[in-house]
Parts: sequence; structure tokens; C-alpha cells
Amino acid sequence: MFISRAIQAAALLAISLPVQAWNRLDKDNAALLVIDHQVGLASLVRDIDTNDFRNNMLGHAAIGNVFNLPTVLTSSSDVGPNGLLLKEIVEMHPNATFVHRQGEVNAWDNADFRAAVRATGKKQLIIGGIVTEVCTAFLALSLIDEGYEVFANTDASGTFNKRLADEANRRMERAGVTLMGLFGIVCDLMRDWRSTPGLDQLLPFLDKYQFAYGLVARHHAGAIENGTLFPVEQLLI
Repeated sequence: MFISRAIQAAALLAISLPVQAWNRLDKDNAALLVIDHQVGLASLVRDIDTNDFRNNMLGHAAIGNVFNLPTVLTSSSDVGPNGLLLKEIVEMHPNATFVHRQGEVNAWDNADFRAAVRATGKKQLIIGGIVTEVCTAFLALSLIDEGYEVFANTDASGTFNKRLADEANRRMERAGVTLMGLFGIVCDLMRDWRSTPGLDQLLPFLDKYQFAYGLVARHHAGAIENGTLFPVEQLLI
């Protein structure tokens, strides 16, 4: 009876304790991983429009520069049909560690890649890769097992179809991976438009890689510089 009551009390205590609803990205404790964004593998992606996915891959890589995050690049069997990592990404990060895997499907199985990730000294890892259920998910799950906080960029991970993407995302989420898109990632890293990086750095970034928000800024600027307020519009604000 005493044991039963103790268990009940412990259960009630657990229920009453506050739960952390989310893990906030911290630009001072985060690193960026670019996983197999290769020209051959990119041709497999069908759940995201090809032009959009190219933009998303470049936007993912650019996060490292705008927030000065340690960045690790890796490619899988780039001497074969998987192809080379996008040259724009390589040019974006001339000083980043670039691990050329020649056999390992899961990047974490490569000793040089593991060493590069550990050398960043960061506990939060932002990742995106091709294909979602293999290159992104296998690595994400391995990183969770290693005790890292993992943020998967769903805009920068693509695969053969939406069903496979949904299944992979569910698998990662159940394991504790945080799923986010490009806009959410950069806003969480920034936190405040008055920060540095902030408005001056992020608006050009968003105008290039998240043009929908770039349009908001362009519209505002155009309205201030050239706009005329019609009397009826005053009723709308």
C-alpha cells in the first residue's frame, strides 16, 4: 500500500512539474551541417520543386555565414553518380571542413566527419541533406543518440516523394529532432531584429533566399518612398 501511494505521489509530482516546450536555437552554441547537397542526388528530389530546392540548399548553406556558425560540409561518393557538392556551397565556405565520404551512407559512420562535428564544440546542430529518409534522418538519429540537440531544416532536405518525406520527418520527430524551415531557423537564431546579426544582415539574406519576406520589405520601402495613401485605405489601418 505504501509503495502504491509513493508511486501515485511521484506520478502526480511529475505531472505538476513544468515541461520545457521547445529548445531555442542559440547562435553561440550552434553549428551548421551540409549533408550531401550534390548535383546527382539533387536530381532525385521530387517533393520540392527543383528551382525552389536549389534556392533552399543555398539558403541553408548561407545560414553559416550570416550567423558566423562553424560549418561542416560532406559529400557521399562524389566520384560516382551522386555527383559533386554544389559549387556555390563550396565557394561559400572556402575554409570549412569538407569531408568526402567514399562509402559510408550515414555520415556519422565516417571518423573524419565525427571528428569535424566534435571539433566545432557546439551542442546544437542544424542539418539538411539529400535524401531526407537516409542522409538527413540517419545522421539526425545518430546525433540524438550522441546527446546533441538536432534541428532538421525541412526546406533543405528533399526526397523522392512527399510520403517518404512525411515518414522520415515523423521518425525524426519521435526521436527528439526539431523540425524547422529556413525562416524559423534564422528567426530563432536572430531572436531580435535589433540584434547583430539583425535587420541589416537578415533582410538581404531573406530577400535572396526567402523572397516572400523580401517582398514585404520591398513593399514597405516602396510605400514609404513612392506611395500615396488613399482616404479609403485609412479605414484599413
